[in-house]
Amino acid sequence: MVALWSVATGLAAFVKSFPQLFMTRLGVGIGEAGYSPGGTAMISAMYPKEKRSRMMGLWNASIPLGSAIGIGLGGVIAARWGWKSAFGLVAIPGLIIGILFFFFARDYKTVKLERPADAKGAARKMSVGEIAREFLRTPSLILTYIAFAGNTFLSSAYLTWLPSFFHRYGGVPAGQAGMKSASVMLFAIIGAPLGGFLVDAWMKKRINARPLFAGLSSLASAAVWLVAFGLLQGTAQYLVMMLAAIATVLYLSGAAAITQDVVHPGLWAVSYSICVIVQNLLGSSLGPIVLGSISDARGLKLAMLLAPVTSVVAGVLFLAASIFYKRDLEKVAKVKVEFEN
Repeated sequence: MVALWSVATGLAAFVKSFPQLFMTRLGVGIGEAGYSPGGTAMISAMYPKEKRSRMMGLWNASIPLGSAIGIGLGGVIAARWGWKSAFGLVAIPGLIIGILFFFFARDYKTVKLERPADAKGAARKMSVGEIAREFLRTPSLILTYIAFAGNTFLSSAYLTWLPSFFHRYGGVPAGQAGMKSASVMLFAIIGAPLGGFLVDAWMKKRINARPLFAGLSSLASAAVWLVAFGLLQGTAQYLVMMLAAIATVLYLSGAAAITQDVVHPGLWAVSYSICVIVQNLLGSSLGPIVLGSISDARGLKLAMLLAPVTSVVAGVLFLAASIFYKRDLEKVAKVKVEFEN
């Protein structure tokens, strides 16, 4: 998947029309979407459940870090040699890493989807219906999927519209507004690993700490954004936005771990792939569009002020998930996961 999105990025250096550019970006999206479930499942297999959130947090910190490096480096290359050169050059590191990963990373052995042997008989393969019920009868999982969408709605909306907000209401030139927005969102690097360490420490004392922490941090994120857009302006607003960026992704590590905790180990990748689909369909794709529509109708200030409502909804859903988490966890089959030689 890394190699796929790197090749697609590199091909953008040779496009001659918008449809061609669109297809290359589609390839990038396919690669990224496929990478997340596989990567999440590998991390779940590599580390014990007690460390799962913190490792997810460290892994997810790479997203804002890589985005910041890519945007900065791509901008410099584009300014000096043109935007097509930027696509070509930033594709090279990913392609190299993808090839190295394929040959040197250790994968875990495919886990058989079967019910373990019991008093009723020997182990048997799970049917399609049983696999579907594995998800549908796990309320903490379903609630987590939808809550994810609420938080990604907010983050994608702000990522898209913060530059316009700084330009329209802060008097920041268009070129600098993007960099100012990037400096705010860069603080998300802190949030994901911090949330992972905090929730794993809390889980030693409370079994349902992951959904509880995700719920409370989502509500805190909404509160900080509301303060930033509703009560502040200027430098104070900018500083509080940095704090809000940290709070926005505190939930991520624990929530991602939930998608692995409460399903059969053979369904880890499938579980996170469903999460990716839900959060993109209901969250990432809708956030910028809905805020843009509100901005056209009532102004961007009001749109930015209303966006945290979705994180409030996410917080409530995570708290609801915490009610079912322990029971769902106890239902998961105890399967040993082994790595290939």
